[in-house]
Amino acid sequence: MNLHHNLTKSRLRAAYLVALLTLAYTLSFIDRQILSLLVEPIKHDLSLSDTEISVLQGLAFAVFMGIGGLPIGRLIDRSRRMSIITAGVAFWSVMTAACGLVKGYTGLLLCRMGVGLGESTLTPAAYSVISDSVSPRRLGLAIGVYSMGVYIGAGLALIIGGAVIARLPVDTMILPLLGEMRPWQVVFVAVGLPGLVVALLMMTVREPMRRHDESFAVKIPLSQVFHYLREHRFAFTSLILCQSFAAMSSYTLNAWAPSFFIRSYGWSAAQTGHAYGITIVVSGMLGVVSGGFLGDHLVAKGFVGGRMSLMGAAMICAIPFAASAPLMANPHAALLMLGVITFLITLAIGTGPTALQELLPNRMRGTVNAMAVLTVNLIGLGLGPTIVALLTDYVFADPLKLRDALAWAVPMMMLVAAIFAGLSLKPYARSRSQRLLTQQPVENA
Repeated sequence: MNLHHNLTKSRLRAAYLVALLTLAYTLSFIDRQILSLLVEPIKHDLSLSDTEISVLQGLAFAVFMGIGGLPIGRLIDRSRRMSIITAGVAFWSVMTAACGLVKGYTGLLLCRMGVGLGESTLTPAAYSVISDSVSPRRLGLAIGVYSMGVYIGAGLALIIGGAVIARLPVDTMILPLLGEMRPWQVVFVAVGLPGLVVALLMMTVREPMRRHDESFAVKIPLSQVFHYLREHRFAFTSLILCQSFAAMSSYTLNAWAPSFFIRSYGWSAAQTGHAYGITIVVSGMLGVVSGGFLGDHLVAKGFVGGRMSLMGAAMICAIPFAASAPLMANPHAALLMLGVITFLITLAIGTGPTALQELLPNRMRGTVNAMAVLTVNLIGLGLGPTIVALLTDYVFADPLKLRDALAWAVPMMMLVAAIFAGLSLKPYARSRSQRLLTQQPVENA
């Protein structure tokens, strides 16, 4: 009776933890992606190019997310992870609201760097605590649920942002305490402040006990982490690069799809936010949960490299849709195809983090996850949106040619991701098999 009661409490605690982390991840992507809907008014008010906007969307954000992530990753392996998450949520929320208080490009750039620095705390710590809180046979599903936060957040950023923009006056307004503000500035403040409530909720979560860990006091030196990575370098390199280029295609579409609908079809920001936001939420949620479920199913059937095969297959299937969607004459046809693309991309991306956790000893998860997040963000977020901006500014030299830039760039990103998925199959299966031999048995939670 007591055993059943304790098991039920453990599962409820795990469910609460995953739900709260998913909420935090959702807010992080609202704060991160809201800029994509505000591209046109910010460009107008601050006289910016697509390339300067892309730096705000990707490179500056990704660099500082990576700079913060590496030392924070080491801290995650040694300290209370929930405290780190709480501090990070509060910091990035304040920095998002601060984006609405600046008056120029430099201030906006610095605040976006601060958002990236704060968000660098969440994912490495979340992967670690989720891996210690749920049954290994449900790990793919749990991380898939957490990963839904990306697409719920990205979609809600567009839906909420579009709704707020539609209800605000077009011109400058005067607000109590804040003074004169443009509508896009009000949006930043409105989406940033709710994160402080989530930071308070994080304080209600108890730190999970670490699994496969003989002594909490033992601190693995960095040299040992690098030795493990060198020993399994082919598996880690191909897996992380596959994830990076898959993420690049996702970040690129999320960054530029709203402007694509506005420029190519004459849609308003509110109309674009509502339609594309719903598409991201529905397709993204279905994709990440399907990826986690199918990956768990393949592994349970004995297919050790099943998650990597799933990632490669999803990327290959997405290529023809990505090449065609931006060239559609009808915006609704383009939107439908983007829904299919989002499902396939998220199916692949939702599989990658679980594949990585299955290769890692507990005390290396924070550090290696931080390295993976750094790589994925520098390549995916740092380069993806900027590649498209450079094509529109310097190759096509026409903002209305954004659709052509997307039709060329995104399929190439997916092709590279698929190639790395294929290259990973044998080394990943070999490293995973070795890890299973050394892993201590764990009672299912």
